[in-house]
Amino acid sequence: MPLINESHPEEFILLGFADRPWLELPLFTSLLIMYPIAMMGNVTIILVSRLDSRLHSPMYFFLTNLSFLDMCYTTSIVPQMLFNLGSSKKTISYMGCAVQLNFFHIMGGTECLLLAIMSFDRYVAICRPLHYTLIMNQRVCILLVSTVWLIGIIYAVSEATATLQLPLCGLNKLDHLVCEIPVLIKIACGEKGSNELTLSVVCIFMLAVPLCLILASYASIGSAVFKIKSSKGRKKAFGTCSSHLIVVFLFYGPAISMYLQPPSSISRDQPKFMALFYGVVTPSLNPFIYTLRNKNVKGALRNLVRSIFSFK
Repeated sequence: MPLINESHPEEFILLGFADRPWLELPLFTSLLIMYPIAMMGNVTIILVSRLDSRLHSPMYFFLTNLSFLDMCYTTSIVPQMLFNLGSSKKTISYMGCAVQLNFFHIMGGTECLLLAIMSFDRYVAICRPLHYTLIMNQRVCILLVSTVWLIGIIYAVSEATATLQLPLCGLNKLDHLVCEIPVLIKIACGEKGSNELTLSVVCIFMLAVPLCLILASYASIGSAVFKIKSSKGRKKAFGTCSSHLIVVFLFYGPAISMYLQPPSSISRDQPKFMALFYGVVTPSLNPFIYTLRNKNVKGALRNLVRSIFSFK
């Protein structure tokens, strides 16, 4: 790796798939297609949730926040990816890397916690239906969303700040598509064991604990659903929860495989594919998972389309 005099370089070289240039055009084309789809899908979810009065409930309030998060999450990395894949100059400034690092992890950390809140909402709706409106009132919902955003910001800023303070000894090549905490820790020189340990402990709180709460919620939900005598009622309950469970596994699976292991043990290509998956693929699929499996959202979407054409 080339060395420069400063401990922190003026810019980073994002190698990406430089050793496999034949991958760059297909990846560029895929991102160019998936990014607008992700944006349009999530904007549509936000619009129908706000414009249709039947969707003014806690479940869709949280879904709107998830769609907004996914839009920000994808936007924090895809434009830079497209620029680097479509250009021979594959660099990002040190300040640009710091900004991307913070935004990417704010959105990721907040989404981890928001998915857990959404499972709690489903637990209350199915297991405590008579108390649902009392427990999940508007004030509680706003408080829960504000709390997860605050925790996500604190997590990201503290981890990113600690990572950016590590001496890099002038090393400025990142074998990645974006700036991500484990990759920056991996190229740091000197003692970095404490940073790896801190990242693992924090990620247990941000990933493992919410996932355990989600699984516990769905264990209780499953027990309650099987007690429902009506097959139609069981089908409706499972249909409501299945979309969220699919999103949970699509997001948590890659994130856990990336963050719940020491950065030094991460394989070379793992960060690239994981970032593409939980930063691009999952946010692109989320709107379709919720719309295709949710009659209320599909109905609201049809009404929105009809109103647009009627207006024209």
